Amino acid sequence: MKLSKRAKSIQPSLTLSITAKAKEMKRQGLDVVSLAAGEPDFDTMQNIKDAAKRAIDDGFTKYTATSGITELKEVICAKFRRDNWLDFEPKEIIVSTGAKQALFDIIMTLVDEEDEVIIPVPYWVSYAEMVKIAGGKSIFLKTNNFKIDPQRLEKAITPKTKILILNSPANPSGVVYEEKELKQIAHVCIKHNIIVLSDEVYEKLTYGKKHHSIASINDKIRKLTIVVNGVSKTYAMTGWRIGYAAGPEEVIKAAIRLQDHTTSCASSISQKAALAALTGPQDHVPKMVWEYKKRRDFMIERINRIKGVYANRPDGAFYVFANVADFFGKEVKGSMDFCEKLLDDAYVAAIPGVAFGDDRFIRLTYATGTDHIRRGLERMEKFCDKIRR
Repeated sequence: MKLSKRAKSIQPSLTLSITAKAKEMKRQGLDVVSLAAGEPDFDTMQNIKDAAKRAIDDGFTKYTATSGITELKEVICAKFRRDNWLDFEPKEIIVSTGAKQALFDIIMTLVDEEDEVIIPVPYWVSYAEMVKIAGGKSIFLKTNNFKIDPQRLEKAITPKTKILILNSPANPSGVVYEEKELKQIAHVCIKHNIIVLSDEVYEKLTYGKKHHSIASINDKIRKLTIVVNGVSKTYAMTGWRIGYAAGPEEVIKAAIRLQDHTTSCASSISQKAALAALTGPQDHVPKMVWEYKKRRDFMIERINRIKGVYANRPDGAFYVFANVADFFGKEVKGSMDFCEKLLDDAYVAAIPGVAFGDDRFIRLTYATGTDHIRRGLERMEKFCDKIRR
């Protein structure tokens, strides 16, 4: 069968493919240390599981409205008011099968053929592929220390520019934008009438810095912003697949029409679980953040002891983006080759930076136990020493 040009143009997710290879090696009995997966290693809270069980027992197993159940949308609105100083109405909310689908819905809703979408480098692996599927053109914006330079942003804007994708806290870099930095970015976007697609799924995972939503800067940028979030990272609910987007009513209505013909609604059971997550006890969040912070500090200190490897200390999310370009040469031809050899020779899984738009780096996660991190980095150090010899 002949595949469509669209299907043939889509690149596989290196994050998922390397994680899958590591799991297959483990299944074969190999002692693989995976520092690749982008999900919490904590279990979902019991009250959330109980809510899902009640939903099943109560027969809440049918289709819901495409945009999500009303009570969940109302709770999401309350969350925005409480956490982000943003006022939304339920008609401005869409609940989707994960934040990934919410992002896809919005990009497909807003991007026409040849529209330009500015994506700061490094970026989450799926942004560019989503823009490609929509027929748009990704404009990759060079950053300063992984952050947007407002002057450079303004120079990148053309008459075809439609959207700026903003991710804070960011995957893979872990940067968190300060309020004053967001004000500068907002000023540029307002001036040129650029829509901001703000991916805030890691908002609760910050270490010493406060998360600010760009939509809260002023009313003008609020009207230009679609905020995307979800329960996957904060509540260790990656497999439950619940995300959401909030924005201008006409955009959300169009996204709902799109979702009507793709997945229909998100899982009814998972929606009840998400409702419990957002309304239930939140005391696990600071405990989880405290544990992540300990692991982050350990990983940064240990990585920077490896000769030829350097990484900045991330302020959010649960990744370290480490520069390994010193090892590139005859034996190692880039980040993909580095990660393949690291997995094959040292049984350590990491994600190549080329997947995020910067081939000098690799991404390592500390969403795993400290002993696991220690073993992985000890192996990585031996691997790096071997290359140097």
